[in-house]
Amino acid sequence: MNDKKLYTKILGIRDPWYISSIEFDEKLERIDIYVKHHNPIVVACPVCGKFYSAYDHGPERVAQHLNTCQFATYVHIRLPRVKCPEHGVRQITSEFGENGGDKTYEFESYLIDLAKECSIEAVSRLTGVSWDRLHGVTQRAVDRGLSRKKHRIPHNMGVDEKAFAKGHKYETLVYDNDRGTVEYVVDYRSQQSLETYYRSFSYSDRESVKCITMDMWDPYIAATKKYIPQAENKIVFDRYHIMKTLNEAVDKVRRKEHKELMKNKNSILKGTRFLWLWSCENLPSWRMPEFNRLKKLDLKVCKAWAIKENIRRFWDFSYRKNAAKYFDKWYKWASRCRLSPVVKAAKTIKRHYSNMATYINHGVTNALGESLNSNIEKVKRLACGFRNRNHYIKAIYFHCGGLDLYPRPPVKPTLQWKTL
Repeated sequence: MNDKKLYTKILGIRDPWYISSIEFDEKLERIDIYVKHHNPIVVACPVCGKFYSAYDHGPERVAQHLNTCQFATYVHIRLPRVKCPEHGVRQITSEFGENGGDKTYEFESYLIDLAKECSIEAVSRLTGVSWDRLHGVTQRAVDRGLSRKKHRIPHNMGVDEKAFAKGHKYETLVYDNDRGTVEYVVDYRSQQSLETYYRSFSYSDRESVKCITMDMWDPYIAATKKYIPQAENKIVFDRYHIMKTLNEAVDKVRRKEHKELMKNKNSILKGTRFLWLWSCENLPSWRMPEFNRLKKLDLKVCKAWAIKENIRRFWDFSYRKNAAKYFDKWYKWASRCRLSPVVKAAKTIKRHYSNMATYINHGVTNALGESLNSNIEKVKRLACGFRNRNHYIKAIYFHCGGLDLYPRPPVKPTLQWKTL
């Protein structure tokens, strides 16, 4: 098999296209493949798909392909244009790479695969493609995926915020808890931010939402109650955020007590922060003896920890009446414990109890959302942070949006032999 036949097979070239010549430069480690077409031909209008005689040809385009061994490979081609009576002069859809792009479909798909696993800087080092060109690949991939995505509202939705940078700069994220994808990202964490998403759907679409997991952030609650029918029965305050509120209260009690003990040179609470924040089942076995000794002491943090751990039983109930009785007992204990951080946390939870209890009806959490938050944090670390909000949003969609990112060659040939 000669070189032209080999590359015809590799590139999947079909009549009336053919390879006219191949140039090999050993010093530059580069292979250039020149593709032309036979005559006479007819070409398809990219809008209506009807075939007409070729009008003229555009300038030569060079598209980078996957390397041939260690040699960079480039495809040179001049695409014909068509003069459609209805749509005017148009460039045909390329069968080798996206119009206006400088990469073949296969090479761009390869770069997308690499970008999913590595930082843009790492992909640039591995492939020799500049950072700007790679950034363009990811941006086009996201735009492509969003344009293909069906406009639908998740039945099991999650709402959360993610810090963009220091200084209380946040993005609002909407999750699909069933599919584990980020559906929508918008600047800030205000009521208007979430309302922007809800307003893009009709009333019947919003009515189809079954449940919405979120934290106890009032702007999100207000936006949801304004736009989601029967929202008071659909909002579920996520267990993670409730436990986070109590963990923060326990830590405040520990820190205050530690300072008081240190005045008497008692360092018994030094280095014990995570003992009180870990769940019992997650406590390392090698620290259990130390923790058991601390629990026997008359410490304020022991009481705070016990209150925090006992609320976990609430999510084991199957009936709302039984859960309500248990919560009332727990709340009396927590609100009378004389530990101000715990009392404050308990009152916050009590104020939002009705949507904490909806968990019993729906049995959903924002666990997938928190998992996606972890993935987003990895993306931020991989990129060493983002200075541009738009780049940050595109990166979230790229890695967590569940989008169809890859370029697609035309299904049908856009250039054919002309029948005489």
